[in-house]
Amino acid sequence: MKRTLFTDDHSIFRDSFRKFCQEEVLPHQERWIEQGIVDRDVWLKAGANGFLAPFVEEQYGGLGLEDFRYAQIMIEELSRIGESGFALSLHNDVIAPYLHTYGTEEQKARHLPGVVSGETILAIAMTEPGTGSDLQAIRTQLEDQGDHYILNGQKTFISNGILADLVIVAAKAPEGITLVLVERSMEGFSRGRNLKKMGMKSQDTAELFFENVVVPKENVLGKPGMGFMYMMQKLAQERLVCAIGAISGAWFAFEETLKYVKERTAFGKPIGKFQNTRFMMAEMKTEITIGQHFVDNLVQQHLAGEVTPEEACMAKYWTTDLLNKVVDDGVQLHGGYGYMQEYPICRAYTDARITRIFAGTNEIMKEVIGRGMGL
Repeated sequence: MKRTLFTDDHSIFRDSFRKFCQEEVLPHQERWIEQGIVDRDVWLKAGANGFLAPFVEEQYGGLGLEDFRYAQIMIEELSRIGESGFALSLHNDVIAPYLHTYGTEEQKARHLPGVVSGETILAIAMTEPGTGSDLQAIRTQLEDQGDHYILNGQKTFISNGILADLVIVAAKAPEGITLVLVERSMEGFSRGRNLKKMGMKSQDTAELFFENVVVPKENVLGKPGMGFMYMMQKLAQERLVCAIGAISGAWFAFEETLKYVKERTAFGKPIGKFQNTRFMMAEMKTEITIGQHFVDNLVQQHLAGEVTPEEACMAKYWTTDLLNKVVDDGVQLHGGYGYMQEYPICRAYTDARITRIFAGTNEIMKEVIGRGMGL
Protein backbone atom coordinates (compact mmCIF):
# COMPACT_ATOMS: atom_id res chain seq x y z
CA MET A 1 0.00 0.00 0.00
CA LYS A 2 1.10 3.56 -0.67
CA ARG A 3 1.93 5.54 2.45
CA THR A 4 2.41 9.29 2.35
CA LEU A 5 3.47 10.24 5.87
CA PHE A 6 7.21 9.57 5.50
CA THR A 7 9.88 11.84 3.94
CA ASP A 8 13.23 11.01 2.36
CA ASP A 9 14.91 11.58 5.75
CA HIS A 10 12.62 8.96 7.24
CA SER A 11 13.53 6.53 4.47
CA ILE A 12 17.24 7.01 5.17
CA PHE A 13 16.62 6.43 8.88
CA ARG A 14 14.57 3.31 8.11
CA ASP A 15 17.36 1.87 5.96
CA SER A 16 19.85 2.47 8.75
CA PHE A 17 17.68 0.89 11.43
CA ARG A 18 16.78 -2.03 9.17
CA LYS A 19 20.49 -2.73 8.70
CA PHE A 20 20.96 -2.57 12.47
CA CYS A 21 18.16 -5.11 12.96
CA GLN A 22 19.64 -7.45 10.37
CA GLU A 23 23.13 -7.29 11.88
CA GLU A 24 22.57 -6.85 15.63
CA VAL A 25 19.14 -8.37 16.36
CA LEU A 26 18.20 -11.09 13.87
CA PRO A 27 21.29 -13.30 14.39
CA HIS A 28 20.68 -13.45 18.16
CA GLN A 29 16.93 -14.04 18.35
CA GLU A 30 17.01 -17.79 18.99
CA ARG A 31 19.64 -17.47 21.71
CA TRP A 32 17.74 -14.65 23.40
CA ILE A 33 14.60 -16.78 23.45
CA GLU A 34 16.52 -19.66 25.02
CA GLN A 35 18.09 -17.48 27.72
CA GLY A 36 14.89 -15.52 28.41
CA ILE A 37 16.52 -12.12 28.07
CA VAL A 38 18.25 -10.03 25.40
CA ASP A 39 21.93 -9.19 25.69
CA ARG A 40 22.72 -5.93 27.40
CA ASP A 41 25.16 -5.32 24.59
CA VAL A 42 22.36 -4.72 22.06
CA TRP A 43 21.19 -1.72 24.10
CA LEU A 44 24.68 -0.21 24.02
CA LYS A 45 24.93 -0.78 20.26
CA ALA A 46 21.51 0.80 19.73
CA GLY A 47 22.63 3.80 21.75
CA ALA A 48 25.88 4.12 19.83
CA ASN A 49 23.87 4.24 16.59
CA GLY A 50 21.46 6.92 17.82
CA PHE A 51 18.41 4.66 18.14
CA LEU A 52 17.64 5.27 21.82
CA ALA A 53 15.35 8.19 22.70
CA PRO A 54 16.32 10.14 19.55
CA PHE A 55 13.88 12.91 20.55
CA VAL A 56 16.13 13.91 23.47
CA GLU A 57 17.98 17.20 23.04
CA GLU A 58 21.60 17.20 21.92
CA GLN A 59 22.73 18.67 25.26
CA TYR A 60 21.79 15.33 26.87
CA GLY A 61 23.34 13.25 24.09
CA GLY A 62 20.24 12.81 21.91
CA LEU A 63 19.60 13.71 18.29
CA GLY A 64 16.83 16.24 18.91
CA LEU A 65 14.50 14.38 16.49
CA GLU A 66 11.15 15.37 17.97
CA ASP A 67 9.19 13.49 15.34
CA PHE A 68 7.17 10.46 16.40
CA ARG A 69 7.49 8.96 12.94
CA TYR A 70 11.04 7.87 13.81
CA ALA A 71 9.56 5.86 16.66
CA GLN A 72 6.99 4.38 14.28
CA ILE A 73 9.76 3.29 11.90
CA MET A 74 11.68 1.44 14.61
CA ILE A 75 8.55 -0.33 15.88
CA GLU A 76 7.72 -1.40 12.34
CA GLU A 77 11.20 -2.67 11.53
CA LEU A 78 11.46 -4.77 14.70
CA SER A 79 8.05 -6.26 13.90
CA ARG A 80 9.25 -6.94 10.35
CA ILE A 81 11.69 -9.52 11.72
CA GLY A 82 9.30 -10.84 14.37
CA GLU A 83 11.31 -9.41 17.28
CA SER A 84 9.32 -9.06 20.51
CA GLY A 85 12.02 -9.30 23.18
CA PHE A 86 14.11 -6.20 22.57
CA ALA A 87 11.85 -3.67 24.32
CA LEU A 88 13.28 -0.64 22.58
CA SER A 89 9.92 1.09 22.12
CA LEU A 90 9.03 0.63 25.79
CA HIS A 91 12.27 2.39 26.70
CA ASN A 92 12.02 5.05 23.97
CA ASP A 93 8.35 5.86 23.60
CA VAL A 94 6.65 4.85 26.84
CA ILE A 95 9.11 5.49 29.68
CA ALA A 96 11.72 8.02 28.52
CA PRO A 97 9.00 10.63 27.78
CA TYR A 98 8.07 10.67 31.50
CA LEU A 99 11.61 11.70 32.42
CA HIS A 100 11.84 14.09 29.49
CA THR A 101 8.51 15.81 30.25
CA TYR A 102 8.30 15.82 34.05
CA GLY A 103 11.95 15.58 35.09
CA THR A 104 13.85 18.47 36.63
CA GLU A 105 16.93 19.78 34.89
CA GLU A 106 19.05 17.97 37.45
CA GLN A 107 17.20 14.69 36.87
CA LYS A 108 17.48 15.01 33.12
CA ALA A 109 21.17 15.91 33.22
CA ARG A 110 21.83 12.94 35.52
CA HIS A 111 19.82 10.27 33.72
CA LEU A 112 19.10 11.15 30.09
CA PRO A 113 22.67 10.72 28.77
CA GLY A 114 22.63 7.11 30.00
CA VAL A 115 19.13 6.59 28.60
CA VAL A 116 20.41 7.71 25.19
CA SER A 117 23.65 5.70 25.32
CA GLY A 118 22.05 2.45 26.50
CA GLU A 119 23.91 2.48 29.82
CA THR A 120 20.65 3.25 31.66
CA ILE A 121 17.85 0.86 30.69
CA LEU A 122 14.39 1.98 31.78
CA ALA A 123 11.36 0.28 33.29
CA ILE A 124 8.10 1.60 34.70
CA ALA A 125 6.44 -0.13 37.66
CA MET A 126 2.69 0.37 37.81
CA THR A 127 1.06 -3.06 37.97
CA GLU A 128 0.75 -4.86 41.29
CA PRO A 129 -0.59 -8.29 42.25
CA GLY A 130 -4.36 -7.92 42.31
CA THR A 131 -4.61 -4.48 40.68
CA GLY A 132 -4.27 -5.13 36.94
CA SER A 133 -5.66 -2.17 34.99
CA ASP A 134 -6.97 -0.44 38.15
CA LEU A 135 -4.08 1.93 38.80
CA GLN A 136 -5.92 3.81 41.52
CA ALA A 137 -5.95 0.64 43.63
CA ILE A 138 -2.16 0.35 44.00
CA ARG A 139 -0.92 -0.37 47.52
CA THR A 140 2.81 0.39 47.26
CA GLN A 141 3.42 3.12 49.83
CA LEU A 142 5.66 6.16 50.18
CA GLU A 143 6.04 7.25 53.81
CA ASP A 144 7.12 10.89 54.14
CA GLN A 145 10.21 11.28 56.31
CA GLY A 146 10.88 14.97 55.71
CA ASP A 147 13.74 15.09 53.22
CA HIS A 148 13.05 11.61 51.89
CA TYR A 149 10.40 8.91 51.48
CA ILE A 150 10.48 5.30 52.63
CA LEU A 151 9.16 3.06 49.85
CA ASN A 152 7.53 -0.30 50.56
CA GLY A 153 5.61 -2.55 48.22
CA GLN A 154 5.65 -5.00 45.36
CA LYS A 155 5.17 -4.76 41.60
CA THR A 156 4.68 -7.51 39.04
CA PHE A 157 4.71 -8.08 35.27
CA ILE A 158 7.36 -5.36 34.89
CA SER A 159 8.90 -5.38 31.41
CA ASN A 160 12.67 -4.77 31.41
CA GLY A 161 12.42 -5.68 35.10
CA ILE A 162 15.68 -7.63 35.19
CA LEU A 163 17.78 -5.36 32.98
CA ALA A 164 16.46 -2.00 34.22
CA ASP A 165 18.89 0.44 35.84
CA LEU A 166 16.26 3.10 36.53
CA VAL A 167 12.64 2.33 37.41
CA ILE A 168 9.80 4.83 37.55
CA VAL A 169 7.65 3.55 40.42
CA ALA A 170 4.05 4.55 41.02
CA ALA A 171 3.23 4.58 44.74
CA LYS A 172 0.81 6.15 47.20
CA ALA A 173 2.20 9.13 49.11
CA PRO A 174 0.29 11.31 51.57
CA GLU A 175 -0.41 13.68 48.65
CA GLY A 176 -1.76 10.88 46.43
CA ILE A 177 -0.21 8.68 43.73
CA THR A 178 3.34 9.85 43.14
CA LEU A 179 6.04 8.80 40.67
CA VAL A 180 9.55 8.30 42.00
CA LEU A 181 12.85 7.31 40.39
CA VAL A 182 14.33 4.15 41.92
CA GLU A 183 17.90 3.37 40.95
CA ARG A 184 19.44 -0.09 40.65
CA SER A 185 21.87 0.48 43.54
CA MET A 186 19.31 1.57 46.15
CA GLU A 187 19.35 -0.60 49.26
CA GLY A 188 16.13 -2.54 49.76
CA PHE A 189 15.28 -2.65 46.04
CA SER A 190 15.35 -6.22 44.73
CA ARG A 191 14.08 -8.24 41.80
CA GLY A 192 12.26 -11.52 41.87
CA ARG A 193 12.31 -14.14 39.16
CA ASN A 194 12.33 -13.53 35.45
CA LEU A 195 8.74 -14.62 34.84
CA LYS A 196 8.08 -17.45 32.39
CA LYS A 197 5.45 -16.34 29.88
CA MET A 198 3.36 -17.79 27.08
CA GLY A 199 5.07 -15.54 24.53
CA MET A 200 7.61 -12.75 24.26
CA LYS A 201 10.01 -15.19 25.87
CA SER A 202 13.16 -13.13 25.32
CA GLN A 203 11.62 -10.02 26.93
CA ASP A 204 12.58 -9.99 30.61
CA THR A 205 9.50 -9.55 32.78
CA ALA A 206 9.98 -9.49 36.52
CA GLU A 207 8.60 -9.01 39.98
CA LEU A 208 10.07 -6.03 41.84
CA PHE A 209 10.26 -5.65 45.62
CA PHE A 210 10.78 -2.52 47.70
CA GLU A 211 11.62 -2.97 51.38
CA ASN A 212 12.26 0.25 53.27
CA VAL A 213 13.92 1.84 50.24
CA VAL A 214 15.13 5.36 51.02
CA VAL A 215 14.01 7.59 48.15
CA PRO A 216 15.33 11.18 48.30
CA LYS A 217 12.76 13.88 47.60
CA GLU A 218 15.00 14.83 44.65
CA ASN A 219 13.89 11.57 43.04
CA VAL A 220 10.23 12.56 42.86
CA LEU A 221 9.24 12.85 39.20
CA GLY A 222 7.12 15.96 38.74
CA LYS A 223 4.96 16.94 41.72
CA PRO A 224 3.87 14.65 44.57
CA GLY A 225 0.29 13.49 44.17
CA MET A 226 0.26 14.09 40.41
CA GLY A 227 1.32 10.60 39.38
CA PHE A 228 -2.08 9.37 38.26
CA MET A 229 -2.59 12.44 36.06
CA TYR A 230 0.87 12.03 34.55
CA MET A 231 0.16 8.41 33.72
CA MET A 232 -3.15 9.32 32.10
CA GLN A 233 -1.45 12.03 30.02
CA LYS A 234 1.09 9.53 28.65
CA LEU A 235 -1.30 6.66 28.00
CA ALA A 236 -2.47 7.95 24.60
CA GLN A 237 1.04 7.66 23.15
CA GLU A 238 1.56 4.27 24.82
CA ARG A 239 -1.64 2.95 23.26
CA LEU A 240 -0.69 4.35 19.88
CA VAL A 241 2.64 2.54 20.23
CA CYS A 242 0.66 -0.67 20.87
CA ALA A 243 -1.42 -0.06 17.74
CA ILE A 244 1.65 0.50 15.57
CA GLY A 245 3.21 -2.69 16.90
CA ALA A 246 -0.01 -4.65 16.40
CA ILE A 247 -0.58 -3.61 12.80
CA SER A 248 3.09 -4.19 12.00
CA GLY A 249 2.90 -7.60 13.65
CA ALA A 250 -0.16 -8.39 11.56
CA TRP A 251 1.77 -7.56 8.39
CA PHE A 252 4.58 -9.87 9.54
CA ALA A 253 2.18 -12.75 10.18
CA PHE A 254 0.44 -12.10 6.86
CA GLU A 255 3.71 -12.13 4.89
CA GLU A 256 4.89 -15.33 6.58
CA THR A 257 1.57 -16.99 5.80
CA LEU A 258 1.50 -15.75 2.21
CA LYS A 259 4.97 -17.17 1.63
CA TYR A 260 3.91 -20.49 3.14
CA VAL A 261 0.67 -20.94 1.16
CA LYS A 262 2.53 -20.25 -2.08
CA GLU A 263 5.12 -22.93 -1.33
CA ARG A 264 3.16 -25.64 0.50
CA THR A 265 1.34 -28.09 -1.77
CA ALA A 266 -1.65 -30.34 -1.12
CA PHE A 267 -3.56 -32.50 -3.58
CA GLY A 268 -1.13 -31.58 -6.30
CA LYS A 269 -1.18 -27.78 -6.06
CA PRO A 270 -0.12 -24.94 -3.74
CA ILE A 271 -2.65 -24.50 -0.93
CA GLY A 272 -2.87 -20.84 -1.91
CA LYS A 273 -4.74 -21.95 -5.03
CA PHE A 274 -7.70 -23.21 -3.00
CA GLN A 275 -10.57 -20.73 -2.80
CA ASN A 276 -10.80 -20.91 0.99
CA THR A 277 -7.14 -19.91 1.30
CA ARG A 278 -7.47 -17.09 -1.24
CA PHE A 279 -10.50 -15.70 0.56
CA MET A 280 -8.81 -15.86 3.98
CA MET A 281 -5.71 -14.13 2.64
CA ALA A 282 -7.83 -11.51 0.86
CA GLU A 283 -9.70 -10.73 4.07
CA MET A 284 -6.45 -10.48 6.03
CA LYS A 285 -4.83 -8.09 3.57
CA THR A 286 -7.95 -5.92 3.38
CA GLU A 287 -8.34 -5.60 7.15
CA ILE A 288 -4.64 -4.97 7.78
CA THR A 289 -4.60 -2.31 5.05
CA ILE A 290 -7.60 -0.60 6.66
CA GLY A 291 -5.85 -0.74 10.01
CA GLN A 292 -2.63 0.69 8.57
CA HIS A 293 -4.47 3.69 7.15
CA PHE A 294 -6.17 4.26 10.52
CA VAL A 295 -2.89 4.05 12.44
CA ASP A 296 -1.00 6.28 9.99
CA ASN A 297 -3.77 8.87 10.26
CA LEU A 298 -3.54 8.81 14.06
CA VAL A 299 0.25 9.22 13.89
CA GLN A 300 -0.26 12.36 11.80
CA GLN A 301 -2.80 13.61 14.33
CA HIS A 302 -0.37 12.80 17.15
CA LEU A 303 2.31 14.90 15.47
CA ALA A 304 -0.13 17.80 15.71
CA GLY A 305 -1.06 16.95 19.31
CA GLU A 306 -4.63 16.15 18.35
CA VAL A 307 -5.13 12.46 19.21
CA THR A 308 -7.90 12.01 21.78
CA PRO A 309 -7.82 9.34 24.52
CA GLU A 310 -10.83 7.69 22.90
CA GLU A 311 -9.12 7.46 19.50
CA ALA A 312 -5.99 5.96 21.07
CA CYS A 313 -8.16 3.37 22.80
CA MET A 314 -9.97 2.59 19.54
CA ALA A 315 -6.65 2.00 17.82
CA LYS A 316 -5.24 -0.13 20.63
CA TYR A 317 -8.18 -2.47 20.98
CA TRP A 318 -9.08 -2.80 17.29
CA THR A 319 -5.56 -3.43 16.00
CA THR A 320 -4.68 -5.91 18.75
CA ASP A 321 -7.94 -7.80 18.16
CA LEU A 322 -7.05 -7.84 14.47
CA LEU A 323 -3.51 -9.05 15.17
CA ASN A 324 -4.84 -11.95 17.20
CA LYS A 325 -7.25 -12.87 14.40
CA VAL A 326 -4.50 -12.74 11.78
CA VAL A 327 -2.03 -14.90 13.72
CA ASP A 328 -4.79 -17.41 14.45
CA ASP A 329 -5.70 -17.63 10.76
CA GLY A 330 -2.01 -17.86 9.92
CA VAL A 331 -1.52 -20.84 12.21
CA GLN A 332 -4.60 -22.52 10.71
CA LEU A 333 -3.28 -22.09 7.18
CA HIS A 334 0.10 -23.48 8.22
CA GLY A 335 -1.61 -26.61 9.51
CA GLY A 336 0.46 -28.73 11.89
CA TYR A 337 3.59 -26.75 11.06
CA GLY A 338 1.94 -23.65 12.50
CA TYR A 339 2.11 -25.35 15.91
CA MET A 340 5.87 -25.79 15.70
CA GLN A 341 8.11 -23.25 17.45
CA GLU A 342 10.57 -23.31 14.56
CA TYR A 343 8.00 -21.56 12.36
CA PRO A 344 7.74 -17.77 12.89
CA ILE A 345 3.93 -17.90 12.79
CA CYS A 346 3.92 -20.04 15.95
CA ARG A 347 5.94 -17.48 17.89
CA ALA A 348 3.85 -14.68 16.43
CA TYR A 349 0.74 -16.42 17.75
CA THR A 350 1.98 -16.74 21.33
CA ASP A 351 3.58 -13.27 21.29
CA ALA A 352 0.32 -11.66 20.15
CA ARG A 353 -1.93 -12.82 22.98
CA ILE A 354 -0.65 -10.33 25.56
CA THR A 355 -1.40 -7.35 23.32
CA ARG A 356 -5.10 -7.50 24.22
CA ILE A 357 -4.12 -7.23 27.90
CA PHE A 358 -1.19 -4.84 28.36
CA ALA A 359 -1.45 -1.03 28.34
CA GLY A 360 -5.00 -1.52 29.62
CA THR A 361 -7.13 -4.50 28.63
CA ASN A 362 -9.27 -4.17 25.54
CA GLU A 363 -12.34 -4.20 27.76
CA ILE A 364 -10.98 -1.09 29.51
CA MET A 365 -10.40 0.48 26.09
CA LYS A 366 -14.07 0.02 25.23
CA GLU A 367 -15.06 1.42 28.62
CA VAL A 368 -13.06 4.61 27.94
CA ILE A 369 -14.60 4.93 24.47
CA GLY A 370 -18.09 4.44 25.91
CA ARG A 371 -17.57 7.07 28.59
CA GLY A 372 -16.34 9.45 25.93
CA MET A 373 -19.78 9.16 24.34
CA GLY A 374 -21.43 10.08 27.63
CA LEU A 375 -22.60 6.51 28.28
